[in-house]
Amino acid sequence: MADDGAVTVYNSNAITDPKKSPFSIKVGMAQALHGGAIIEVTNSDQAKIAESAGACCIIVSEPVPGGVSRMPDPSLIKEISRSVSIPIMGKARIGHFVEAQILESVGVDYVDESDTLAVADEDNFINKHNFGVPFVCGCRDLGEALRRVREGAAMVRTQGDFNGSGNIVETIRSVRKVMAEVRILTNLDEDEVFAFSKRIEAPYDIVAQTKQMGRLPVVNFASGGVVTPADAALMMQLGCDGVFVGPEIFDCLDPYECVRAIVQAVRNYSNPRVLAEVSCGLDEAMSGLNLGENRVEQFGNRGTY
Repeated sequence: MADDGAVTVYNSNAITDPKKSPFSIKVGMAQALHGGAIIEVTNSDQAKIAESAGACCIIVSEPVPGGVSRMPDPSLIKEISRSVSIPIMGKARIGHFVEAQILESVGVDYVDESDTLAVADEDNFINKHNFGVPFVCGCRDLGEALRRVREGAAMVRTQGDFNGSGNIVETIRSVRKVMAEVRILTNLDEDEVFAFSKRIEAPYDIVAQTKQMGRLPVVNFASGGVVTPADAALMMQLGCDGVFVGPEIFDCLDPYECVRAIVQAVRNYSNPRVLAEVSCGLDEAMSGLNLGENRVEQFGNRGTY
């Protein structure tokens, strides 16, 4: 979004376990992914492709299951961690702190409290301050983003498409909404911030900090529908710090070239000549991404990516 070096966080450690990593350290760890592409994979072969193509991180998920979707098998995470050297992210269900404990114990670098999985707790999110590993949470507006930050999220992903169909319109809508609310907040008089924080149902201290910084206090990635270099560059030009790319990218004829093109687009998002170069020749490679009704239905119960 804005300055690369912004690691300012709210000044409260009252709900932070002193035995765990301070929140500022977690934010810094998440910020190490700034300007990168996080690729969702379901096996070690895909993980190796993502790493060789330049992904900054991989997020592990199970192949689309029938019934309730849960965290990935720990043995799958261990297998993938032995095959790559880049950071690994694992998914836990919303509110399921035991899944998060298991993921932390098997050595993931980040945990995604993911609305792409079935919801475990309808009323409560995980208290992410009780963990040493940084957490990622989804949002569709500024209030939701800042509530997750108060709970300890070191990164947020502004999310859109829920079915893996490659439709980016919902992601654009959510990203523009978050950015617009940040701009509104930045231009408010100090006395108006109290009412604004109440209206968006977010903690006043983090709202005030967001106003001061002119951006979210943690890194913000776009998630959902990003399948082309142009999609990725658009998200970056709208103000995001990076992108999530779903596992559907591996359904194309040449997944390495597709992932590589998106990585280059994120790194060179303001250079139309580079974007044109990395977009050349992808039509044939991405032919598998023309999803039909069966594929859209298959992804219907999944989340953002």
